[in-house]
Amino acid sequence: MQEITEASRRRGRWTGWLLRQLRAGGAFVFRDYHLTRRYASWFIVFAFYDIVNAATIVLIGVAGGSTGLTLTLILGVLMWSFLSRLFGEIANSISYERWEGTIEYTFMAPVSRLTHLLGVSSFAGVYALVRVVIVSLALLSFTHVAIGQANLFGCLVVLAVASIAFMGLGLIAAVLPLMSTENGAQATNIVQGVLLLISGIYAPVKYLPTWLQPLSRLSPATYALSACRKLLGIVPGQAQLVRGASLVSVLPDLGILLLFGLLTVPLGLAVFTVAERWAKRHGKLKRVG
Repeated sequence: MQEITEASRRRGRWTGWLLRQLRAGGAFVFRDYHLTRRYASWFIVFAFYDIVNAATIVLIGVAGGSTGLTLTLILGVLMWSFLSRLFGEIANSISYERWEGTIEYTFMAPVSRLTHLLGVSSFAGVYALVRVVIVSLALLSFTHVAIGQANLFGCLVVLAVASIAFMGLGLIAAVLPLMSTENGAQATNIVQGVLLLISGIYAPVKYLPTWLQPLSRLSPATYALSACRKLLGIVPGQAQLVRGASLVSVLPDLGILLLFGLLTVPLGLAVFTVAERWAKRHGKLKRVG
């Protein structure tokens, strides 16, 4: 009886701790939501830019009269719209905190850094998803591609697993604004641009210069796009689509993406913790630190 009571107490403590962490993480989601709502005009401007940019790229495929090329560009636009926004929101979360003057209060709050960053990452995922849905709906006005034999469910699975890897990369990149007030945010844009270049977003990696192709293996987007092209039935260089592959056929790509996530998320948390200690010692948490 005593053992049962002790086990119940342990479960109660664990449940209570988990609920506290969920509430704390939810508070960061709630805060970022209201911060985004406060700057709703910027959301509209950036969403409009995403739509125009996506439409301009997709119309290249429409002009070429190639279903395969059009769907390749649509996939690249939508996937990069989601992954880059996810990466950017996490990577620039420190910059937003500094601009709002809340960074010192956040780092002094009695909340674990894991809970803080998971809350920020959760909102970034929802935010990126909303943006990509808006872009997807807007693209319906510019083109229509029949994808009846595509494995859309498999693409959603790939995107979910790739999100974990990009969260980890975003956590690593978030260190840059923490260490440099003036140049950190710009540096995250450079990282994002390099990922765009080496990942074969709008064309398969094999069309990159030979000296760049090995670098593509360092980007999780490379494997996500490769898997989704197979699932959608896109054959590089072929105008028409084929039947989409099964999810089982892209398990190697999913395995690599999962490995990326398992490596980059803990690494991002560890690097961020070290950078946080450094920033506190050197007075880098101020608005103009």
